[in-house]
Amino acid sequence: MLDIFDLTEVGPLTYSGGSLPHFNRRIYGGQVFGQAIVAAGRTVPADRFAHSVHGYFLRPGNLDAALTFAVEELHDGGSFSARRTHALQDGVPILSLIASFQEVQEGFEHATPMPPDVPGPEGLPSSDAIFRSSAEVARQYLAPKTAFDVRHVEPQLYLGPDPEPGTRQAMWIRAHGEMPAAADRNLRAALLVYACDQAMLEPVLREHELAWTTPGLLMASIDHATWWHRDVDVTQWLLFVQDSPAAQGGRGLGTARVYDRAGHLVASIAQEGMVRRRRPKGEAPPA
Repeated sequence: MLDIFDLTEVGPLTYSGGSLPHFNRRIYGGQVFGQAIVAAGRTVPADRFAHSVHGYFLRPGNLDAALTFAVEELHDGGSFSARRTHALQDGVPILSLIASFQEVQEGFEHATPMPPDVPGPEGLPSSDAIFRSSAEVARQYLAPKTAFDVRHVEPQLYLGPDPEPGTRQAMWIRAHGEMPAAADRNLRAALLVYACDQAMLEPVLREHELAWTTPGLLMASIDHATWWHRDVDVTQWLLFVQDSPAAQGGRGLGTARVYDRAGHLVASIAQEGMVRRRRPKGEAPPA
């Protein structure tokens, strides 16, 4: 996975990168979003780090087409830098984002505390075990083991809906393997976006008694925003405290507060996506 974040400079403010296979046969949104952050970070002073990003997914990504990242230098101030990145395939943008970078500075501090009653990851079911549970499941998700170990506090939604629907969930995520010594802070920030995109809309599924394997389920990310409050290391356990404030018009909003094991709030995230279901012929809509 780290290889695809090692972008190649192909021209002034222009980079290229590869893609990983994905179970829906399109480029995984967290991948291209993270790569776009890395591209933007290549163009800012070395002492400035991503603190916020806002972007839109414009078109599905083609796994068989080359990816190009074009960066625009919007502003360099005394302590902040802003960059716009377009991810392009065949000259057409599939994603557009603006990222802001800041020098490390002193200032006021406060944060919403970690919930005290969330169990730790030890003893919770691992996504790796679920994906290895049968050859059929492994084929559906393309691999018996993914880049990240995901452990839900509530029942997982890979194989079936939650028997007790609700808009809230908590889960622990940790990457397999070690972080390279050369990994800079902007790469670490991008890896968090890669990790979270796979589950940001799960609270919408949970509330409406849906699962990733629900027949006729249609999902696609529309936009995404992340605010990094601290440096983050995805090779250590991170707690995602999630909610879905609203769903309407075929769109659902997911939010997350991300904590490290020490209880520090390291990031806040929001993402809206299309969530629809084509009902099988003859199936009545819910009352």
